[in-house]
Amino acid sequence: MPNIALLNNIEHKDLRIVTGHRPGLGSEVAWVPTFADEFRSLQAHYPIIFRQLEDGASYEAIALLGFKEDENLFLEDGRWDAPLVPWLHERQPFYIGRNGDELMIQVDLDHPRVSQTEGEPVFKPHGGNTEFLDKTSAMLSNIHNGVQANAGFLEALKRHELFDGFVLDIEFENGDRNRMGGFFTIHEERLGALGGAAIAELHAAGYLAPMYFALASLSHFRDLIDRKNRRNRREATGA
Repeated sequence: MPNIALLNNIEHKDLRIVTGHRPGLGSEVAWVPTFADEFRSLQAHYPIIFRQLEDGASYEAIALLGFKEDENLFLEDGRWDAPLVPWLHERQPFYIGRNGDELMIQVDLDHPRVSQTEGEPVFKPHGGNTEFLDKTSAMLSNIHNGVQANAGFLEALKRHELFDGFVLDIEFENGDRNRMGGFFTIHEERLGALGGAAIAELHAAGYLAPMYFALASLSHFRDLIDRKNRRNRREATGA
């Protein structure tokens, strides 16, 4: 369980955050949640798909990183092998809290990135914010705004019946098989068949472009399979 605390420059004056993606820092994840405002940048590197939440009625968008639990195929030799890391992963160990109408920064003190001895300092010696914390704060603000706006985007997909469940059967070079099920993409034919009024509504709301970004991102399934094959070859040879 996370140990969430409200960040402050008294109790956390010596707090440091270990950056990078060496093993053990929490980057071993098969997907990361994302939101429509981030699709433009992520679609150049990751497949963007959707999954249904436990309530059976809600959905979330995810950037796919691997084919099985805790498998991140973008982790290579202690680095993240892509120029962009999804924001909802990059912001760790920080969260957004609320005090009335005021947004506050929270930190998971038990997260493996939290340290007193190594990493980026969060506060200056006399209590001011470091540049690292200012950048993190700006990222958290963008995340908050994106997540708030995302509810309308997901509702529009559901209202226009654009979620399309899929099953993907993959056979890797070494003969291993993987079946991906329970996920969704956007139904391209239904999107293209929408009437002019619906298209105009989606465009005016800023939803149409992210839908096509998500569709374009699906070409990266092939790239992800290639990453898996390369990893399997390295593991087989001990390289």
